[in-house]
Amino acid sequence: MKDNKPVYTTAEDALSIIKSNDRVFIHGSAATPQYMIRKLAERADELRNVELVSISTFGEMPCAEARYAESFYINSLFVSANVREAVNSGRGDYVPIFLSEIPQLFRLGIMPLNVAIVHVSPPDRHGYCSLGVSVDIARQAVESAEYVIAQVNPQMPRTHGDALIHIRRFHALVEVNEPLPEVDYSLRITETEDRIGRNVAELIEDKATIQMGIGAIPDAVLRSLTNHKELGIHTEMFSNGVLPLIERGVITNEHKKIHRGRIATAFIAGNRALYDYIDDNPLITMYGTDFVNDVTIIKSNPRVTAINSAIEIDLTGQVVSDSIGTYQFSGVGGQMDFMRGAALSEKGKPIIALPSVTNKGISRITPFLNPGGGVVTTRAHVHYVVTEYGVAYLYGKNLRQRAKALIEIAHPDHRERLSEEAFKRFKSL
Repeated sequence: MKDNKPVYTTAEDALSIIKSNDRVFIHGSAATPQYMIRKLAERADELRNVELVSISTFGEMPCAEARYAESFYINSLFVSANVREAVNSGRGDYVPIFLSEIPQLFRLGIMPLNVAIVHVSPPDRHGYCSLGVSVDIARQAVESAEYVIAQVNPQMPRTHGDALIHIRRFHALVEVNEPLPEVDYSLRITETEDRIGRNVAELIEDKATIQMGIGAIPDAVLRSLTNHKELGIHTEMFSNGVLPLIERGVITNEHKKIHRGRIATAFIAGNRALYDYIDDNPLITMYGTDFVNDVTIIKSNPRVTAINSAIEIDLTGQVVSDSIGTYQFSGVGGQMDFMRGAALSEKGKPIIALPSVTNKGISRITPFLNPGGGVVTTRAHVHYVVTEYGVAYLYGKNLRQRAKALIEIAHPDHRERLSEEAFKRFKSL
């Protein structure tokens, strides 16, 4: 670097710092540095037991392939589709942890990082790059790692908040020009998700502050909010469905107490139109998950409405969101951060939304959880459960009352069996 001007090197030279037994952080979500990952995989024959740490990553992950099992070990903080097979086959593992607490793993040296590979925008005239669509845990990784490699891409949006990093923090800069991964879950909305979206939307009050995840159900909810007024956004992530609501004036953020007038988020994943919209847009403020997902911060906003999904829920309200039996499917993520934050917010509403059955017709509302399934949200934290058949309000209800409420929103084909199981357990219903 000279006079805030970048000095670029090749991927091969930048990655030569990585040695066997190192722990390497990989930037995640739509900021996944796919070019650098491909180049790292090319070094497989030279490396042994390099631990790769990340949250959800997009695109192909060649380092997770079976042929590289001796070279790379996937230690995932949130299991995405491209590493799921490796994690469940023994070539990797999963760390159960709240998204809000991951940054302190790096900061406190509980999980010290030898190298961090991140994906950033080109530096401005002052020498500052932006972490773009993914600040989340990447900011702390950059601040904590011994050595930091930046993949610099003009197609990465320049975002505000805590996204800015001066190029002097980077030990190596590699220039690429590649499109970011794009997703559009609105294309997957079925009639079931649409009905769930409408049911959830009826729970959302005007002037509420919303948290939602990514997927067909969150997009279906957003699509059902066009007649709402003066909503705010404080969420760990958002996608394309937010844009139409901003354009219609539904999202104004004027009633928030934290970052009033602006959207606060940790990462963004969507299509190119969304990435272009957030580029250099002061409406969007990006922060680490240790801030965005902090329960104290979340509860400071009024009417926080947290919308999260689940894989299954038992008749007492225990929620499994990250695993199918012993099969690790995703991760704890920020569900509990926002479920708790919403519960503590003035007039807040924590919501679990899920289809009543799987694609194979198996009931997601079950008498007992599948053996090995991990409870992400405890029954004491659950308030609202929503399916395409309605809303069950569990807060303050005893076990029998919870079972009855959940059976009423289960798929009709399974209600009789669930009632029989509930009667066996509780002796009455």
